[in-house]
Amino acid sequence: MKAIDRLFARIAAPMDGPLLSISGGLLLLGLLTLYSASTDGSARITSQLFNVGIALAVMWMAAQVPPQTLMRFALPAYLLGLALLVAVALFGDVRNGARRWLSLGFGSGQPSEIMKVAMPLMLAWYFHKNEAALGLRDYLVAAALLAIPTLLIARQPDLGTALLVAAAGFYVIFLAGLSWKLLIGAAAALAASLPFLWSLMHDYQRRRILTLFDPTEDPLGAGYHIIQSTIAVGSGGITGKGWLNGSQTHLEFIPERTTDFIFAVYSEEFGLIGNTLLLALYLALITRGLMIAANAPTFFSRLLAGAVTLTFFTYAFVNMGMVSGILPVVGVPLPLVSYGGTALVTLFLDIGILMSINRHRTLVQT
Repeated sequence: MKAIDRLFARIAAPMDGPLLSISGGLLLLGLLTLYSASTDGSARITSQLFNVGIALAVMWMAAQVPPQTLMRFALPAYLLGLALLVAVALFGDVRNGARRWLSLGFGSGQPSEIMKVAMPLMLAWYFHKNEAALGLRDYLVAAALLAIPTLLIARQPDLGTALLVAAAGFYVIFLAGLSWKLLIGAAAALAASLPFLWSLMHDYQRRRILTLFDPTEDPLGAGYHIIQSTIAVGSGGITGKGWLNGSQTHLEFIPERTTDFIFAVYSEEFGLIGNTLLLALYLALITRGLMIAANAPTFFSRLLAGAVTLTFFTYAFVNMGMVSGILPVVGVPLPLVSYGGTALVTLFLDIGILMSINRHRTLVQT
């Protein structure tokens, strides 16, 4: 028994109780909704449980790695991700009109996922390295480091991942002390460049934005996703229709209902009360992450923890916004709820990084 207790204590040592409890609550809601949304409920649940097992193992391993070691991996991870993105642009597999995958011999992968973690690592390392005398030049260099992979990902095209990578990098730059004057200037420059960016978009991307303003213009085409998801969200009412009783879900009106549009399934079956619980869990996750960031002992740790935490906000806000019809449809899953292995592993890697920063806080201070 003592050996088992020691083993359990060793496994539990790097874990942060609040983060683990909140993540577990979100996973449970996700599994319940996934079972209802799937035509082959048990098979999809089994597959997702396998994904959860891998993600938890990645989280545990990340929680063991001290922030100083993470800092040493920042530049190599960024350069590797950048090299793989270039390889995708030159040799990547084309699927459904998008060049996002790279053949690895034993399978294929999306190198853009690496940048979701490598980008905040790289920028946090860069600002930490130049902390003593940050100036305009440093922010411009950081902006360039962010722009190159973001544009490569957007060119694939993969606007959802490009948005998440850009947001993760922007949070680091903002938390590093970006001046409001520079921020307003950058926003003005972005607004001025919108006509140029519009000309660079693919036709389907333009249709998604135009459909946002009037989805009924093409109810069976570009507007179908938004129309059906907003019907499901609204029909849930206060208390919802009940688990396994969502008509939009089980009559298969909701597209991509186990992945990007799982929030529509959840809203229909659990209603406003269920959405309040879901939002409370996300708020608790973000609050805990920001507390870890505020107590981090080094500039690198504070920037990394803050950016990683706010990435969860971006995932949730963009997904709920597109399902509710207030944002264009992009490929962003609902964090820890949507079906899928890659995003789940990436998000639990972020949680493991937060646990590492919190666990090694006192070690760094002493």
